[in-house]
Amino acid sequence: MREPRDRSSHSGGRPDRTVRGRASPASEKPVIIQGAVPPRETLLEFIAENPDRASKREIAKAFGLKGETRVELKDLLRTLEEEGLLTKTRKSLARPGALPPVTVLDITTRDKDGELIGRPAEWAEELGAAPAVLIRQPSGDRGKAKTPAAGLNDRVLAKIFPNKDRTGPAYTARVIKIIDKRRGASLGVVQSLANGEIRLMPIERRGEEMVIERADIGEAKDGDLVETEVVRSGRFGLPRARVLSVIGSVGSEKAISMIAIYAHGIPHIFPKAVLDEADAARPATMAKREDWRDVPLVTIDPADAKDHDDAVYAEPDPSPDNPDGVIVTVAIADVSWYVRPGAPLDREALKRGNSVYFPDRVVPMLPERISNDLCSLREGEDRPAIAVRMVFSKEGRKAGHTFHRVMMKSAAKLSYQQAQAAIDGRPDDKTGPLTEPILKPLWHAYSILKRGRDRRQPLELDMPERKIVLKPDGTVDRVFVPERLDAHRLIEEMMIQANVAAAETLEKKRQPLVYRVHDTPALSKQEALREFLATIGIPMAKGGQLRANSFNGILARALDTPHQTMVNEMVLRSQSQAIYSPENIGHFGLNLMKYAHFTSPIRRYADLIVHRALVGSLGLGDGAITPDEEAQLDDIAAEISTFERRAMAAERDTINRLIAHHLSTRIGEEFEGRVAGVTKAGLFVSLPTYGADGFIPISTLGNDYFIYDEAHQALSGERTGLGYQLGDTVDVRLVEAIPLAGALQFEMLSEGKKLPTAIRSFHKSGRSGRSGRAKPGTRPPRSGRRR
Repeated sequence: MREPRDRSSHSGGRPDRTVRGRASPASEKPVIIQGAVPPRETLLEFIAENPDRASKREIAKAFGLKGETRVELKDLLRTLEEEGLLTKTRKSLARPGALPPVTVLDITTRDKDGELIGRPAEWAEELGAAPAVLIRQPSGDRGKAKTPAAGLNDRVLAKIFPNKDRTGPAYTARVIKIIDKRRGASLGVVQSLANGEIRLMPIERRGEEMVIERADIGEAKDGDLVETEVVRSGRFGLPRARVLSVIGSVGSEKAISMIAIYAHGIPHIFPKAVLDEADAARPATMAKREDWRDVPLVTIDPADAKDHDDAVYAEPDPSPDNPDGVIVTVAIADVSWYVRPGAPLDREALKRGNSVYFPDRVVPMLPERISNDLCSLREGEDRPAIAVRMVFSKEGRKAGHTFHRVMMKSAAKLSYQQAQAAIDGRPDDKTGPLTEPILKPLWHAYSILKRGRDRRQPLELDMPERKIVLKPDGTVDRVFVPERLDAHRLIEEMMIQANVAAAETLEKKRQPLVYRVHDTPALSKQEALREFLATIGIPMAKGGQLRANSFNGILARALDTPHQTMVNEMVLRSQSQAIYSPENIGHFGLNLMKYAHFTSPIRRYADLIVHRALVGSLGLGDGAITPDEEAQLDDIAAEISTFERRAMAAERDTINRLIAHHLSTRIGEEFEGRVAGVTKAGLFVSLPTYGADGFIPISTLGNDYFIYDEAHQALSGERTGLGYQLGDTVDVRLVEAIPLAGALQFEMLSEGKKLPTAIRSFHKSGRSGRSGRAKPGTRPPRSGRRR
C-alpha cells in the first residue's frame, strides 16, 4: 500500500427514538415555532426522519433560524454530539446507528407481503444484525428517469429513507441502479459422514450445517466447495440444501481465497467484451504528450510486483530563488488513455472498484493486458503517464507544482530492499551505477519532504501488518512482519504529496472530483477513549477540536510502557472511517486539507476518476471525465467506498481461514497471546506470531462473577477483583480450530490480574456492566466443540 491504511468504523441500524430514557411518541410531537430553536426531541426526530436534510444549514432553514438562533442551534447540536446522540457523517449529522443516505444493498429475501427486503452489503459484525430495508418498486414513469426494477438477490445502489409509518423494517429504499445480478446461493463444503449422510458444512462463523439428499448433490464430491440453495427448512431437524454449482475442491491451491471471493460477491471473471476490448488496445501515441523518455525515472516496488503504476525522480532546483530546494517528479501510469468512460473496461472496473490482494492471488481491477502490460511502467519500455513536478524549499514547503501528460521510459525496476541496500552502502550490479545520479538525490529529497511531514504531524500509529508466505500447495509456510524501510517511507511520502497536488489543482479549476476524506473522531468515541486512558494515567484534553498530533502526544506517552500496544489499538479504534466523497472535509489522519487518490489508477477506480478530471480540466487530450460521470460522482463515491470495505473484509477472512487451517493440527498446544478485544460475551485473544484472533467465552474464564466494563475495556471478577483488560499479555491453550470458518477458540491459562483501582471503584459506583453481566463458569474440556 502506498498510503497508510485507514481505520474503518461503520454505523448502522434503526434510528433510536428514545432521548434520555424517555420515549417520544409520534402522537405527542411538540409544536414547532418557526424562528425558535426546536426542543431536543424535535431536533433529533427531524434528523432521523430527514437524513438528506440534516446538515446544519438545512436544519436552520427548516426551522427558520437566523442570526443568534443559528448560534444556539450550533451549540445544541454540539451538545447532542458530546452526549453521543448525534454523529457526524460525510456531509451532515445523523443519529447513531443510522444508515447513510446512499447505501449499497443486497436484496436477500421477501416479507410476508412479497415485498423485497435488502440489507447493507458490508456490515461490521460487532454491530449485530444488519438492518432490514424495504425496497420501493417503481410504479410507472412519472416523467423522470425510470427507477430500475430490482429483483431477489440483486446488489443495488439505493437512496435510503426512514420508514415513517413505524411498521415493518426501519428503512425504505429507492433503487438508483443495479450493480450486480446475484444468484440466491449460499456457500459451503460437502462432507460425507461415516453413516452415509451428506452434509453441507458452513464457511461462516455463525452458519449452520445442512443436509444434502443424494438426489440434490449433482456432480459435487466430498470436500468440494459448492453453491447451494435451501430447499426445505422447518422447525425441527437440519435444513436441507440443493447443490447449484461446484466451485472446486477445498484441498486445491487457492481454495481459501476463493471462498472469500464467492462469499463477498467479488467479481473475478472478466466478461468476454472486457477481454476483447483489452486485447484490441494498442500502445498510446504521442498526441498531446511531452517526450520525457530521457528523464531517468525509476520504479521502486515490492520484489514480486507485476504492475508498476508509479515512478519517481528527484533533482536539485536550479532556481536562485529557491536555494537548496529540490524538484520531485512523480509519474503515474496513464490508465485514462485506455479505459474510457462508459466502455466495457470502465463498467467492469467500476463494478470491481479496486484490486483485491490475497496471500495467494490478486483479483485485479483491470485485465492483465492493461494492468501488467500496456499501463505497467516497465523498465526500458515506452509508457504513457501523467506526471507532476513539485518544487519544495529546503524546509519542505511546497513552492508549486505542474501536471504533464508524457511518454516516459523507466530507467530501472528496483525493489524496496534493493534500493535501501544501495543507500546503506551495499549496491549490487544494477544499483551501483544508479546510486549517485538517481538514488542519492531521491533520498536527499525525502529528507526535505520529511521536514514538512514532521511539521505537519500526521497520525503516527504503530500497527505493524503481518505478511503470510505460502507453500506451493497453498498452505501457510510462515508469518512475519516485514521490516519497515526508509525506501517505503520515501515512496509513501512522495505519493502523498502527488495526491495533494492533484486535489489542489482540481479544486483550483473548480473541477468536480472524488476526494479521499477522513473525518475527525466522533465525540462519543473521543469520550470513550478519554475514559479508558484515565485508567492508565494518561490525560486527554476535552473538546471537539483535537488534531492528529493530539493523538501523537498520547502515543508518545505510552511508548516503551506495558500499555503501548493497547493504547495504539484504542487510538486506532477511536478513528473515523476514511471514504471517498465529492464533498471535501479534509483528511484528519494525514492532517491535510485537500487530498485525492491519484497515484494508483491500475488498482483503484477513485484514482482513475481523478486522472480523467485532470485530463479534462487541464486540456490534456482524450480520456477526460464526462458531464454524465460528473453528475454521478455521489453514487460512484458510495459504491467504491463499499467495495473497498468488501475487499478488506475478504482479505481479513482469508487470512483468518489460512491461520485456522495452519493451527488445526496444533490443538492442545499453548501460546502467548494478547487480549485484542473485550465484549460482554468474552475475550478475543490475538496471537502476535500469527496475526490471528481466537475467542474465549466468558463462561470459561473461571469461578467468579465477571462484569463487562466497556469504558475501561475490561472483564473483572466481582468477588476477587481479578480480571482481564485490553492489551494484557496472557497464556492460552488452543481448544478448537474451524478452518472453513476461520475460527479459533482458546482456553485461558493465565490468572486474571488485579485491575487498577479506578476500574474497581468504577464498578462499586454502579456505573459498570453497561452491556450486562456474565455468569460464572468453569474451564472448558481440553478438546473443543463447535460453537
